Amino acid sequence: MKLFSLLILLVCLLSASCSRYGSGPWVYVTNEKSGTVSVIDSKKERVVDRIKVSRRVRGIRISPDGKYAYVASSTPFQQKAEPGDSRIDVIDTSNGKIVRTLDAGDDPEQMAISPDGSRLYVSNEDGGTCTVIDLNSGNEIATLITGIEPEGVTISPDGRWVYVTAETSSTVTVIDTSGPAVVDTLLVGQRPRDTAFSPDGTRAYVSAELGHNITIIDVATHKAIGNISLNEDARPVGVVVSQDNSKLYIANGRGNSVSVVDIPAEKIMSNVPVGERNWGIGLIHKNGKLYTANGLTGDVSVIDTATDTEITRIKTGDGPWGIAVKE
Repeated sequence: MKLFSLLILLVCLLSASCSRYGSGPWVYVTNEKSGTVSVIDSKKERVVDRIKVSRRVRGIRISPDGKYAYVASSTPFQQKAEPGDSRIDVIDTSNGKIVRTLDAGDDPEQMAISPDGSRLYVSNEDGGTCTVIDLNSGNEIATLITGIEPEGVTISPDGRWVYVTAETSSTVTVIDTSGPAVVDTLLVGQRPRDTAFSPDGTRAYVSAELGHNITIIDVATHKAIGNISLNEDARPVGVVVSQDNSKLYIANGRGNSVSVVDIPAEKIMSNVPVGERNWGIGLIHKNGKLYTANGLTGDVSVIDTATDTEITRIKTGDGPWGIAVKE
């Protein structure tokens, strides 16, 4: 019996599926004001860990292989900067330990990781730049000029393009990753916050917080080809596309709702009430659950996308901001 137990332990140590948290899917939530990351077990819909990271955390991404969570850390709003505030912390998703720290320019906010896991693209809000990092060496490859106050960073499914939204200039900077180099700048709706690519990479959807709309971009030409108007009380921030490319889900920020858009018809199907100031959004494709980070109510809303209804809320930390899903 003792030998059998030892064998089981050895298998767990060698297997990536044997983690401190158990089997997933998992939802990782950054809590901006408390400087933590909450880990949610999506099967039980409860927080199983709170990882202390820094004074302020916002953007979060999971590596393509699911092994790491990359978290953007910066100086708390209206506070004096301290050494080491601006950085990217790398968390081992099997145990919640910070295993690496990367320099990422001034005031990193959001990120994108290349499909092969070799590069990280980071928006530097105060710097007006996008920092490109080689994840093998940890060294900076390039610093590219973007629009004013860059925020959202999203990479196309094929890894060819990175779209960086800039709040103040209402633009999207297009980066060709083969350079890397800036190849285009697009004017979109007022105060763009985030981008979602269609699964086939032919379209991109850009949220405009003060424009109350979504700009549709033809990725082949990097041209705007349409707009989806939302309700006047909508303040769209996070966006995500369903795996079958039929629906677009939009976190409406201070509108306190999620809009569900029929992509082929380019029309709103429903508006789902959620917590207050929902910014980050994440979708588990396996079970159709959608999660939004509600900054003012300090919780995460869970939506059943089969019925487009909120099924529960989960308390996290102070000021939930970003969401990343590990399936």
